[in-house]
Amino acid sequence: MRCRWIPLLLLLGSAVFANALTGQDLLRTIDRQVTFDTDFSGEYTVTQDRPGEPRSVQTVALFRRDRDNKFTMLILAPEIDKGKGYLKVDNNLWYYDPVGRRFTVSSAKDRFQNSNARNSDFTKSNLASDYRIVETGQTRLGKFDTTVLQLEATSEDATFPRSKVWVTSDNLVRKTEDYSLSGQLMRTVAIPQYQRVGDRWVPVMMLIVDNLRGKKVDGALHYETTTIRIAKPNLDRVDDIVFTQGYLEKVAR
Repeated sequence: MRCRWIPLLLLLGSAVFANALTGQDLLRTIDRQVTFDTDFSGEYTVTQDRPGEPRSVQTVALFRRDRDNKFTMLILAPEIDKGKGYLKVDNNLWYYDPVGRRFTVSSAKDRFQNSNARNSDFTKSNLASDYRIVETGQTRLGKFDTTVLQLEATSEDATFPRSKVWVTSDNLVRKTEDYSLSGQLMRTVAIPQYQRVGDRWVPVMMLIVDNLRGKKVDGALHYETTTIRIAKPNLDRVDDIVFTQGYLEKVAR
């Protein structure tokens, strides 16, 4: 009986070793699924729900040039926030306030407009450059069979020190849990559906649950949530000026 299990143990050991060798290749494949060779633009609706408070909704125009690591976000609505914007060039990120007509340095790790989303949620995926796989597994997630990847940050640019990612066979992320260095769950992100844009993919909707921000309502704990819906995806070339501070200053007038 003991000898019958030896080939299986050797096979499992080889599988783990092979996965360790190809871990970054897997992350690069996941990144590539949602990264564009061309310019990309779309309209993002960001809905913030806080327990016991009125819902807030913002409409954002997003422009990405992934090959140059650039993006511009311009808030279109509501009127009180219209003209606010973000500009990312390489590792530099600025926030523009049209009221004071000034730029302030921001970070991809910062919350977007005090929501449960982070600025990094709007840029290209950087799993391969920011993380390494430390453990893998298989599990069922709703209707999906998924590979679960335990990730550990290897870069200071990573938004969270640790993450747990559920990936389907098409190499698309369906769920993420983000953790602090001490292992505290900070937020949960669900991406149940994608839309094909050219030969790449963009989420139809992202649901972000903030596991650090909650409030008891009628005796039950409810967490803050942010829903991001992506519409009007476009691969047309974006003018170079859009990725400049001058553009945000001009459109906010």
